[in-house]
Amino acid sequence: MTNLTPAIRRAKTAVRKRRWQAAVAVVAITGAVAVWLIATRTFPYHSLNHDEGVYLQQASMLLEGRLFVRPPVADAFRPWFFVEDGDRLYPKYSPVPAAIFAIGKLAGGSRLVLPGLAAAILALVALVVREVFDRRTGLVAAVAVLCSPLFLIETAVFLPYAPTAMLNLSFAYAYLRADRTGDLRFAGAAGAAIGAAFFARPYTAILFAVPFIGHACWTLSRDFRRALPRQATTAVLGLGGVGLALSYNAVVTGSPLLFPYEAFAPLDGLGFGRRRILEHEIEYTVGLALRSNALVLRSFVTEWLVGGLLGVALAAAGIGVAVRRGLSARAAVLAGQALTITVGNVYFWGNFNILGDIDRAGTGLIATHGPYYHFDLLLPVAAFAAVGALALFDAVRRRADRSLSPQGARAAVVAVVLVSALAVGGVTATTLDGKLERNEAVTETYERVYDPLDDGTIEEPAVIYLPTPYGDWLAHPFQALRNDPGFDGERVYALDERPFDVADEYPDRSLYRLAYRGTWAPHAGSPQGARLQRVDRVAGETVALNVSVGVPKTAGSVSATITTDEGSATYVADGVSTASEAQLLVTADAVRLRGTGWNTTSTVPVGERDDIALTVFVDRGPGSSYSYRLELPVRAENGTVRALTPSVERCSAIRECGGEAAYLPDSAPDGTFVRTDLTALDHERD
Repeated sequence: MTNLTPAIRRAKTAVRKRRWQAAVAVVAITGAVAVWLIATRTFPYHSLNHDEGVYLQQASMLLEGRLFVRPPVADAFRPWFFVEDGDRLYPKYSPVPAAIFAIGKLAGGSRLVLPGLAAAILALVALVVREVFDRRTGLVAAVAVLCSPLFLIETAVFLPYAPTAMLNLSFAYAYLRADRTGDLRFAGAAGAAIGAAFFARPYTAILFAVPFIGHACWTLSRDFRRALPRQATTAVLGLGGVGLALSYNAVVTGSPLLFPYEAFAPLDGLGFGRRRILEHEIEYTVGLALRSNALVLRSFVTEWLVGGLLGVALAAAGIGVAVRRGLSARAAVLAGQALTITVGNVYFWGNFNILGDIDRAGTGLIATHGPYYHFDLLLPVAAFAAVGALALFDAVRRRADRSLSPQGARAAVVAVVLVSALAVGGVTATTLDGKLERNEAVTETYERVYDPLDDGTIEEPAVIYLPTPYGDWLAHPFQALRNDPGFDGERVYALDERPFDVADEYPDRSLYRLAYRGTWAPHAGSPQGARLQRVDRVAGETVALNVSVGVPKTAGSVSATITTDEGSATYVADGVSTASEAQLLVTADAVRLRGTGWNTTSTVPVGERDDIALTVFVDRGPGSSYSYRLELPVRAENGTVRALTPSVERCSAIRECGGEAAYLPDSAPDGTFVRTDLTALDHERD
């Protein structure tokens, strides 16, 4: 029997190991399913963070073997956060997260990679914490991460924080495994993983790795000869990742030390002082850094962590338990991460930017996406929360065993576990539900805007001109509307800035223009709707725009104003009843208005490249007047006028006109309408 004891012991250990592995697999699969549901139901058109489109565009480029794209028309095809370098463009971000997202595209859809990331992160959390503590603690820590709103929401979007966390966790597990076993294969895997993490997000990887570097130095000081081979292997392969990042910089920006994000905005980086990106600029002082990071951390512990403050309390108790038991060097690494990640982020002004209005809670991207720069903080907090929760559970069980009968002890322990789970779960569920509702409200707005693109009326191949609520960028905010890297897909999306050049580049395609109604504020339920307008091209010595608008009989007067780059003129109709029909006649050098009730003989000069605006103002008295505004793009060349179908707006106030008051036929008030017909009087349509 003595000889069988080790075999029985090994068999029991194997059974426990398989049960643990099965439990971790259940947690990982649960996380994968949850993230898939959030990604497909909450973020079908992507989120308020428009960086998603950058990474997905970059993923498409990598799949075609491209580091750059070359738009066919300058200034008309620049995607958000792409650096302009002569006739080519490249993203401001590292290609590593995009390469991970590209795996999903290879498998049949980009979103397929997100549940894989979720499962990998949860499994790795369990493995890392098991290496530091034990299997039970690893499993509970994985559950804690799974139930954290920050994990669920941030892993369901195409941003770099979850992929980088997966690489960091891979490094942590491989490093700890190599430290325990001396296996150089795991040491090499650790180096490769942290090198890739550095390539993905250098500063994030450094903050994560600093405590491990301290641990490595400690092991070398204790047993240099034994520790050197594995630490050297990790270091060499890790530096290989650094070398790859610098090599990529050299190819893309021309200098190994110039990162693409710095080429895009030289003052967008680490440090205090003047920080700037595009038109956003602040003086990032130490005081502002401390204040903004305190607010970010408050949000992390109260809203984005499992159980909120209850989870933090468990983590604090867990640290106390670990110290009382004798904090191991490996556990000190996790405790050190809480320090390096928290303190290190003070040096980065991005934590100020995600707050939106720092004096008003609930604004900025932190409200919908959480404190994503602190994503890696989930590991140490979940690990020590698991230690604290299990210590509390064991204490309750011991007390119950001493004070109650076996049946009573079991009942008491079950009751305590249920009450604790309900308390932690209730806080988490309430918080998560609020975050999802906020994001779902944005998605409902996106659905209204994208609906005209999905109704089956587009004749492909097509070119679609997009509005620019945030300036001259594609995929900002329309992330779901991205071009193929060769700008040759069935649908090509362009800015409405150089419409004739784009039309000339695609002479055989149908043209459309997307317009929306309402201020662009998806978090507030605006715009209210959108319209996809067919755009015709005409050319001739004279171009005529026939306009018919709705004018109520109660109107006091109607006036029309023509505005060009060269001048303007205003005309008053003879009578309300005759003001609904008008015609613009455009020649190579002038435009005039004619029609019944419009006794006009004067003309307005027109430039060679111009946008002729016709504003029809319907005066119904204070508070009820409105106007129609049509903007007709024209180009004059060698005596021939070319024109495209005008954009059309209906404005309740004159200040509404200018891109956010699209005329929507299906929702216009009774009696208001706009009909246009663009023709060449002496040439047929081209």
